[in-house]
Amino acid sequence: MAHEKLEVSPGPTERSVKTIDGEVKQVPANWDLLPPGDAGLTRRLKSLGPSWTVKEKKGRRSFSKGVWAPAELIASARSSVAADRDKPEYAKRKVADANRREKKQAAYVEDFHGAVCTFLRFDSVYADLAFKLATAVTNHATPVGSGTVARTERIPIERRAESAVIAWMRHQTTAYDHMTIARVKGKRREVRRMLAEESRKLLDKYRRGLKVDPATCPLSKAISAET
Repeated sequence: MAHEKLEVSPGPTERSVKTIDGEVKQVPANWDLLPPGDAGLTRRLKSLGPSWTVKEKKGRRSFSKGVWAPAELIASARSSVAADRDKPEYAKRKVADANRREKKQAAYVEDFHGAVCTFLRFDSVYADLAFKLATAVTNHATPVGSGTVARTERIPIERRAESAVIAWMRHQTTAYDHMTIARVKGKRREVRRMLAEESRKLLDKYRRGLKVDPATCPLSKAISAET
């Protein structure tokens, strides 16, 4: 029924969708698609009446493709949201929200950097290198919207830090980005495990304080390229 609130996926045609049961439904003639990108407007629209939220799954992630709803409801939602955003208190709330997010992000970056340093636990001889590596990994992994493992809250920060270091090293200290990997199920995962083991062995040298030639060490060279 068009009066339902549904979560659907794109259908075979421009004005069709597919339900979770695989049923193809045609979008009513008097409905329009509200594009994604404005969470406040989307919430307002959904509160006004029937809507079909379109999401497309790619791998493990889902991407919003917008919301189908009666055209008059979309117009009403736009009008009411615009009116609310013209009020002075809205601007004040936006500034306060931005400041709060900025403080939260700064605190997380500091905590994540500390977690990376704890995971590295390099010998004091390499303390400077550990700090630089932690900074490089943190700068890459923590920006909001980066989509990296550091942005997930499903696992403890200690595991996020470890995974972020291994991922950074995979791209910066191995030939992974230039490898030709057979399109066989599990092969890419196997290659990543192999490279992760190499990275852990390299990190262990620094943890034990062993002598490392910076001219030939891929980690030292990658850090030098970052700074």
